[in-house]
Amino acid sequence: MRRRAADYRRPVRRKYWCWIWALLGLFLVAGLLLFVVQHNQNEDRDGKPVQERRESPQWEVHRVLNFTEELASATSLSRQLAEQMTLAKAYVVIAKEHNNLHLAWELSSRIRSCQLLLSKAAMRGEPVTLDEAEPIIKSLSSLIFKAQDAHYDIATTVTTMKSHIQALEERANVAIVQSTVFGQLAAEALPKTLHCLNVKLTVDWIRNPSLQQLTEETRYSPRLVDNNLYHFCIFSDNLLATSVVVNSTVSNADHPQQLVFHVVTNGISYGAMQAWFHRNDFKGATIEVQNIEEFTWLNASFAPIMKQLSDPDAEPKMWNQKYLSLLDHLRFYIPDIYPQLEKVVFLEDDVVVQKELTPLFSLELHGNVNGAVEMCLEAFHRYYRYLNFSSPLISSKFDPQACGWAFGMNVFDLIVWRKANVTSWYQYWQQQNKDGTLWKLGTLPPGLLAFYGLTEPLDRRWHVLGLGYDMNIDSRLIESAAVIHFNGYMKPWLKLGIGRYKTLWERETYLRMTIGWCLLGVTIRWFS
Repeated sequence: MRRRAADYRRPVRRKYWCWIWALLGLFLVAGLLLFVVQHNQNEDRDGKPVQERRESPQWEVHRVLNFTEELASATSLSRQLAEQMTLAKAYVVIAKEHNNLHLAWELSSRIRSCQLLLSKAAMRGEPVTLDEAEPIIKSLSSLIFKAQDAHYDIATTVTTMKSHIQALEERANVAIVQSTVFGQLAAEALPKTLHCLNVKLTVDWIRNPSLQQLTEETRYSPRLVDNNLYHFCIFSDNLLATSVVVNSTVSNADHPQQLVFHVVTNGISYGAMQAWFHRNDFKGATIEVQNIEEFTWLNASFAPIMKQLSDPDAEPKMWNQKYLSLLDHLRFYIPDIYPQLEKVVFLEDDVVVQKELTPLFSLELHGNVNGAVEMCLEAFHRYYRYLNFSSPLISSKFDPQACGWAFGMNVFDLIVWRKANVTSWYQYWQQQNKDGTLWKLGTLPPGLLAFYGLTEPLDRRWHVLGLGYDMNIDSRLIESAAVIHFNGYMKPWLKLGIGRYKTLWERETYLRMTIGWCLLGVTIRWFS
């Protein structure tokens, strides 16, 4: 076929992709232009403050002014005002003692003006100007001269201030003693809710002979002396705290039926403890409750601590329930209470268990009696902080830099204990300290002596302390701990307990509803 002439051919259709590429090119160019413009603007914006700072030294002085350094500067008006104010305060006291109330009022007024000026200077971050300071300095100088002219000389000022310092020191010492006593009283106080529960449970124990029958059956259970099981000791008269210890231990155990708890309490709490632990099932764990008043062998002729606790001439600090309670010292007689057991874990009533504890029974103690967490990361947990090394009896036998450890969660090898005769050593040191000169009160100092050279250090994660007084414990350390210890006055069952840690304790108790029923006068409901 013959090809048409060019004039008669149909025009060629342009491809759409040409337009597309053209548009993309335009967008790219526009984007580059915008980027360059924006970059230049940012440089101008960043450069402007630098230039302004260089051109405005007053702004820089305002920014770096440190008012503490201003007060320390020997040439600053702020320091001159502060020194005059201190001297004026001394003359206020002297003027009042000499019944010159008008002078005391004038000095107090100028002192308030001085304090206000210094406060304003600190708030605005600028030094005190001469115009601001001069009137106050002149008026204070005039009043101080007037006070000196009234025979309030330096010697009188020094004597008066010494007497005031001595009085303040005496008041401070009295306040420290009062604070300690009040803290002890608060820690020992039994909350109304817990008292109500104890009363209700004791009544239930008395009125139900079936509960007393269960007690007799438990007393002769072969599980109590079976060394193939895991045995725990708790000595306490606090039902709520003891229940939390037992419940938290059982809750974290893979085989709770293999756990045996040996609880020793006093005669007042005995019935309530028996009723509570018999009425509630702790996942099949065996719980034995004993009354310390039935330990007839624990008398003054056998245990020196009995004589010391009953001494009417004991110092007032001994009136603290912590030291009066024989339950606190019962830990040193564990082999005598449980003569057929070979290994036990001792738990205090202010701990919460967070991990499985049965691996403690398989730890190698390397011939030692006591497995405990050492607390010598800080200097104040060394032996010299607990014992009187000025006594030759102590300094000749013990290293003052020896590492202290903690009660609260301890593994005791009772076989080695009996061979080492640790209880006799404890009684020996108690007898030596009958005048109270070897150590201060408590159970840890005699424990440090009795278990000296017989303690195996455990991993710190087994036992974390301080939740009863330290508000800044690392949360990661608490989470990793097998046992957390609320040692201190701020117990979690009290209102003064540290709120940050209270939930760690409260989650292990299901007594809250029971306590509520108790206060309302409703019949107590039991959990199983």
